[in-house]
Amino acid sequence: MKRIISFLMLASAMLLHVQAQQTKEVKPRAVPAADVQIKVALQAAPTEFREGAKVYGYSPEGKFVTLREGTNGYICLAPDYKMSVYYAYCYPESLDPFMARGRELTAEGKRKQRDEIREAEFKAGKLKIPQTPSMLYGYWGPAEDLNPETGEIKDAKRRYVIYVPYAKAADYGMSNKGNNIGMPWLMDEGTYKAHIMITPPLDHQH
Repeated sequence: MKRIISFLMLASAMLLHVQAQQTKEVKPRAVPAADVQIKVALQAAPTEFREGAKVYGYSPEGKFVTLREGTNGYICLAPDYKMSVYYAYCYPESLDPFMARGRELTAEGKRKQRDEIREAEFKAGKLKIPQTPSMLYGYWGPAEDLNPETGEIKDAKRRYVIYVPYAKAADYGMSNKGNNIGMPWLMDEGTYKAHIMITPPLDHQH
């Protein structure tokens, strides 16, 4: 009986501990200084595009704003400061209507429907999407591994996306299935947002 009582007391204590951890208030992540956001955002772009790229990020109040105007036709996005993993992107201005519409729909709680909506708007002539190959550069890693002095993230990953609307894998001589060896492949084949994915190996041993 004593063993049973001891077990019940221990179980109760553990339950209270778990509940306390679950109800513990999590401190919101602060918005990084504008210069830090710019440094991180520019890491996504090729070196020669960084100096003149326009940069979007967040104001001290957390609003999505322009942090820096650009001069070379490229746009870089600072990571969402609320996320534990920081994602930065860079792309040509011709892709901005497509990207901006995606951000708007996500903000409206329509993330799952955004592709369907954008496709309908594109077909209706309401949304402009380049019909020639367009490049998007991605750069990401844990927020805690950010070096605020350089904007670099320790052991950051990269991904390259080339949008080729309505492309077919067979026409390009490539696979339409993903891989982990950095081999290009075509995603969303035959759709308005078909794109070539190039992800440098994450876990492949050469």
